[in-house]
Amino acid sequence: LSAPVSQGGTIIGSARCKAFTTREGRLRAACNLVQHGITNLCVIGGDGSLTGANIFRTEWGGLLEELVKDGQISEDVAKEYCHLNIVGLVGSIDNDFCGTDMTIGTDSALHRIMEVIDAITTTAQSHQRTFVLEVMGRHCGYLALVSGLASGADWLFIPESPPEDGWEDLMCERLGETRSRGSRLNIIIIAEGAIDRNGKPISSNYVKDLVVQRLGFDTRVTVLGHVQRGGTPSAFDRVLSSKMGMEAVMALLEATPDTPACVVSLSGTQSGGLDPTRGCSGHRTKDVQKAMDEKRFEEAIQLRGGSFENNWNIYKLLAHQKPAQEKSPFSLAILNVGAPAAGMNAAVRSAVRIGICQGHTMYVVNDGFEGLSKGQIREVGWHDVAGWLGRGGSMLGTKRTLPKTCMEKIVENVRKFNIQALLVIGGFEAYEGVLQLVEARGQYEELCIIMCVIPATISNNVPGTDFSLGSDTAVNAAMESCDRIKQSASGTKRRVFIVETMGGYCGYLSTVTGIAVGADAAYVYEDPFTIHDLKANVEHLTDKMKTDIQRGLVLRNEKCHEHYTTEFLYNLYSSEGKGIFDCRINVLGHLQQGGAPTPFDRNYGTKLGVKAVLWMSEKLQEVYRKGRVFANSADSACVIGLRKKVVAFSPVTELKKVTDFEHRLPQEQWWLNLRLMLKMLANYQISLTEYISGKMEHV
Repeated sequence: LSAPVSQGGTIIGSARCKAFTTREGRLRAACNLVQHGITNLCVIGGDGSLTGANIFRTEWGGLLEELVKDGQISEDVAKEYCHLNIVGLVGSIDNDFCGTDMTIGTDSALHRIMEVIDAITTTAQSHQRTFVLEVMGRHCGYLALVSGLASGADWLFIPESPPEDGWEDLMCERLGETRSRGSRLNIIIIAEGAIDRNGKPISSNYVKDLVVQRLGFDTRVTVLGHVQRGGTPSAFDRVLSSKMGMEAVMALLEATPDTPACVVSLSGTQSGGLDPTRGCSGHRTKDVQKAMDEKRFEEAIQLRGGSFENNWNIYKLLAHQKPAQEKSPFSLAILNVGAPAAGMNAAVRSAVRIGICQGHTMYVVNDGFEGLSKGQIREVGWHDVAGWLGRGGSMLGTKRTLPKTCMEKIVENVRKFNIQALLVIGGFEAYEGVLQLVEARGQYEELCIIMCVIPATISNNVPGTDFSLGSDTAVNAAMESCDRIKQSASGTKRRVFIVETMGGYCGYLSTVTGIAVGADAAYVYEDPFTIHDLKANVEHLTDKMKTDIQRGLVLRNEKCHEHYTTEFLYNLYSSEGKGIFDCRINVLGHLQQGGAPTPFDRNYGTKLGVKAVLWMSEKLQEVYRKGRVFANSADSACVIGLRKKVVAFSPVTELKKVTDFEHRLPQEQWWLNLRLMLKMLANYQISLTEYISGKMEHV
């Protein structure tokens, strides 16, 4: 099975098997397993496959008895194989399995959909067209919902929440409104299972005809179909499934005859990253369908789980401007600090729009803290941020300048524009900058305002969060480059590539990319290595060249070691591998910062923008006295981040205690526990006792 991790689909093939739905079919299957001495089964599939596997397990004893009676196996064989252990992995692009937040394949399907939407957006804008996009999801609207949220679609149809009666008038009115405001395109996303309130299907052609007849817009339908199942897996899917696959084997190794059949699933970002919890498949998925059949639509959305409901509510908030109930007395300013990271613009867009919904005056600042000191500040409206969602880099412009170099001027502009809250979207400098502003509060009363940092950096090195905005896009960019490099290596044979990644002192980018591309080693600062480790790696590659996989890939984080530089590694590998393999260097550089944001970063940025502004609004109300804002408690300046499974706000003054400022790193990093998996998958001999497996949880 030496197929590359970059290959999509399934190498061992997949089928919907009619025979297995019958007892005779399962009897034949039991006979085949026993003949091969197999009693541990790992089933990767959707709801149907896992339900089938569960039935198979409950019938196992009876099936063996029947085989003995028919004389197909002996009593002794039946005794030896009397227990069947089953573990399931959910592989389904619909993400419709209750009890798991992300199923294998969902993220890759979203990548395909967003690629199409980005491509269609350019043609639609050129021709002033309306596009109706039909995505997969007969019973589950997850793909439609998330791609609608990630593309800022004008209208969305999902089976769980049919539109109100009379929706035709409302939709056409909305589309007409956006056009009259100067928008050159409309995007409507429809799940293939879309229905109206009476359960009658709504087809993409019906929607198209409606727009053409009522508005006369040039309208096209694009049905995405099986494109969504194809292509190369995204980084998230590769890391997720590698982790789940290991977890499944561990579950089988630990299983006893009393262990119930279990499903390995990702719940939130447990243990910070991808810690699949093992849970037993429940019946919630069926309950959703029942609620939809009985027209209990609100309940159907709740049954889909918190993240589905959250996505739906945020989509409704941001898609159309609703006039604020009343004008608020507060002004908020938004700026980008540090290096550009994909998803920054998505966060600015949602923050501006949610602020306007709350009635605040919203300012944006160009060029970070430097722009704030120079007064590059302007007020923005709802439509000024239209189309920002899918843009990479930073539309506002970003600088690394820290406030202490221009504190007086910053204070002057905060006073001049009467800014009562500051939303800083950026990397380590954003966090460090806000910390400097907080520490200057004693000197300047103007800085006693609400401040929030949205961590956005490809390095993922900001304390207070497990994931920084932009790191998913960077890992995918590095992964795509490494895929190509590996392809070139497999053509020349016996070649080892040494690839240098960015990330400062933080080894996140190297490690996660390493898992996603099946690297032989990834050198990082946090996991110290010596000349003995380098020697072991060279020997490992020498042995590998004797097998049929005659290529190697070694990743090196840019600052992993003061003396063992990329050049040093190249010289070492070249001389040690002389006559066995040759070496090449690749420095990935700034391509890791670029590109359109991935679906994850678009949605993560959107959600963080919304949550940050809602939190700031709440804090502003708390500290508003006699017509002015005065905030100087620790919790009035926080970093927003995803920690384990929840969005949390951590005061910058608290985070200071757990930060290594010299190396610009949090002192503790969750992803270090992924490093063991990288080594195990690269085929280093590692004892299984070192591996910490997931917790049992009944879903």
